[in-house]
Amino acid sequence: MQWTERHRAYWRRNLKITGLLLTIWFVVTFVLGFFARDLNFTFFGWPFSFWVGAQGAPLVYVLLVAYYAHHMDQLDREHGVAEDDDDAR
Repeated sequence: MQWTERHRAYWRRNLKITGLLLTIWFVVTFVLGFFARDLNFTFFGWPFSFWVGAQGAPLVYVLLVAYYAHHMDQLDREHGVAEDDDDAR
């Protein structure tokens, strides 16, 4: 299968958003987790290190998945590869 320029543009944008979201995931998971003990301040009434591990990181993960799904839906529609909603019923 020969890729057209449209396929390449779609794939480049897909890789760009995936790379950005993976960078955010890495920072939240490893960087904040590594330095959490050094960040000694209260956040919503809890120590920041506890809040990041217990509530902050899982919340960010859910937001990343929701954003990716929404963004890819828009990208699919823009490039004409969206799934038809009528077929799903």
